[in-house]
Amino acid sequence: MAFYLNLFTPETYQAFSQSDRTITGFPIRQEGAAKRLKAGDKLICYITRLSRWCGLLEIIDNSFLDSKPIFVENDDPYIVRFRVQAKVWLPLTEALPIHRDEIWQHLSFTQSLNKNEQGWTGILRQGLNKFNHKDGLFLADALLKQSKHCVSYPLNEKEQKKLKTHTVNRIDKVVEVSIPDNIDETLTANEQLQTQEVRESIKMQALLAQIGACMGLSVWLPKADRSRVLTEWKEGTELLLDRLPLNYDEVTLSTIEQIDVIWLKGRSIVRAFEVEHTTSVYSGLLRMADLLALQPNMNINLHIVAPDIRQEKVFHEIRRPVFSLLEKGPLSENCSYISYTNLKELSKQKHLDRMTDAVVDDYAEYAEL
Repeated sequence: MAFYLNLFTPETYQAFSQSDRTITGFPIRQEGAAKRLKAGDKLICYITRLSRWCGLLEIIDNSFLDSKPIFVENDDPYIVRFRVQAKVWLPLTEALPIHRDEIWQHLSFTQSLNKNEQGWTGILRQGLNKFNHKDGLFLADALLKQSKHCVSYPLNEKEQKKLKTHTVNRIDKVVEVSIPDNIDETLTANEQLQTQEVRESIKMQALLAQIGACMGLSVWLPKADRSRVLTEWKEGTELLLDRLPLNYDEVTLSTIEQIDVIWLKGRSIVRAFEVEHTTSVYSGLLRMADLLALQPNMNINLHIVAPDIRQEKVFHEIRRPVFSLLEKGPLSENCSYISYTNLKELSKQKHLDRMTDAVVDDYAEYAEL
């Protein structure tokens, strides 16, 4: 028996709660990971945005594909599915907050960290990540005990605000969106210190360029950034392209040329990265959305790379209505987030020269809808 993560948003938590709780689903990108699970394995359920543990599900048999909607009325994206038995399913106000000491101090990925740090989110970045056995046993036991004793953990004001959702009716489906508050964009003291240092975004661009080159991919950098990036990027610079070998119209090409880092294989774009170090995180998302609006049939992997403390901001912005109504589909389904910490971890991988770009997906997080 092994323990794996099952991620729920507040919306999919409500949908599963209202179902007969015998089927749970995952995005198609996780089909390969799903094949590792077998009957008897346990899914430990976690609610994103609220940071609460809510359930324990037992796998009944192997994964299967089914597009019949279970979580949304139309075009359900969670088509990789398992039949499950719900051992524990807690009401929202009884779900266990991860930041409570009796949880935080007993998990291997949180116990040594300050609660304001973001490093602990690594294992929670996508569903079907495997827990170490001790953590899995602890969480399963905590959930079983809570189901019997039913301690109440009322939602605070911040959590209640995160429960507010909005939908837009498209011709093809209903799309959930975020309506941003008037967020104060004033830099915190910590962020001000960061901006006084050498621009971290340039270092991240250089790291992305070096990783791509190590994998044998060609690299594109905007002309305006090259001199600064090349002060940090030392190995594989011969793979930097002088021009893009792409056959697009002038408007599309001018948009692509401004993307912070692009990896190419031959004449095809493999992955595109926007590095967002500042508070807004908006310009990179706009450029990605522009690209998808100009070329809705373009099939490339898009990523926003940003500091760990900006994760929630990225996910909040990516679910704006303007990004949710693209012809290709919501930007949140086509563009992922990579934290600075995860990018640095990727760069330390041994044998990068023997890996494919698909390894990036192990370090990326999606704004689950």
